[in-house]
Amino acid sequence: MLSEIIFGLIGMTMAIVFYLVPIVKLVPSLGAKSIPLVAVVMIGVVMMAVEFVQTVRASKDGSDN
Repeated sequence: MLSEIIFGLIGMTMAIVFYLVPIVKLVPSLGAKSIPLVAVVMIGVVMMAVEFVQTVRASKDGSDN
């Protein structure tokens, strides 16, 4: 279970950095036109975090048996 947490956090960190690069480059130049891009990336990050928490909880529940 510890390895799932560590690798999940590493993967989430890498994905967030990957998603932040276009946002950091495009938001200053596009201004208000970049709001949909930021919204989609934020939704994706929240979904990724929820999936990570659900996976860790399922792994913890399954390891008790």
